[in-house]
Amino acid sequence: MKTNLSAFLMLCALAVPGQRALAADCDKACLEGIAAAYRAAYFAHDVQRAPFASKVRFTENNVEMALPDGTWDTVTAELDVPLVLSDPSTGQVGIYTSVMQRDAQGYLAVRLRVRNRQITEVEQVIATRRNLSGPPTPMADITQYHRDPALNAVIPPASRLPRAAIIQQADGYFSTLQYNTGEIRGARFAAGAVRNENGLLSTDIEQGFRTGQYRYNNRVRDRDCFLVDEERGFAMCRGFIDHKGVLDTYTLTTGAPAKSNYQEPQSWGFLESFKVTRDGIIAVEATFSAAPYFLRSPWTRRPDAVYDASKGGTRPAGVPATGPASK
Repeated sequence: MKTNLSAFLMLCALAVPGQRALAADCDKACLEGIAAAYRAAYFAHDVQRAPFASKVRFTENNVEMALPDGTWDTVTAELDVPLVLSDPSTGQVGIYTSVMQRDAQGYLAVRLRVRNRQITEVEQVIATRRNLSGPPTPMADITQYHRDPALNAVIPPASRLPRAAIIQQADGYFSTLQYNTGEIRGARFAAGAVRNENGLLSTDIEQGFRTGQYRYNNRVRDRDCFLVDEERGFAMCRGFIDHKGVLDTYTLTTGAPAKSNYQEPQSWGFLESFKVTRDGIIAVEATFSAAPYFLRSPWTRRPDAVYDASKGGTRPAGVPATGPASK
């Protein structure tokens, strides 16, 4: 399935040679050049190597701190080729990569906001093998993981969806994941669609949803799809998956018994991206890390009202917010 995805997206890349420069203060080439400078600065532990503004907001795993701090002080190497997304209309960049902190492996997702060709915001989520009393953070061995280069491919115009439609597919995915009962709620999946979560590959992701195996996900809240890379067909979003810990055993739509991994309140914070064409969601790339239950992101401007999806509660109507992430 992964091979089929690669072949299809490589054909897409050949169909549209080069990238169209967009009329903006910082076009795609500019934004992605700044992303490269950010990575160079991060791995060198040297903020002077990237064009930072005089005032920068910085968070890591949803904790706001001074820059540099956190993994800026401990990262030692980057493995594999990163996925880089850019959105000149909002001046934002997304990066997915894998890193080492001496012997500690990690999957890193980054959002940068650029104004006047300077970085004004940095949001990072890094997944490592940290343990809570719940299950450890699921992640693949980064030395064995190789990101599919086809994810970076440009989608031909005839196969692209408008920005709002790409975001709606992402929101439909989250709605399907929330208190998953087997119903597909507003998402459409292309044949052979794949998902990488912290390097763990899942195939036939629609079938997984149709079995209702993720029923323990009580909420997917505070969703915000802040970046749309129209040429690559990606939406990048943040949010939280809440597990209330009250569900123990349940039955899949196949009739098979299942047991929840979550026996106490726990949340995952994520930066997740969806590659979408007119055929539906082709691929999902996600980095997520354990968070205290019901943690709010410092970047969330319009938090959801409290609701319990297992009891019929729903989040406010409408698609997730887009645009600049600052409060």
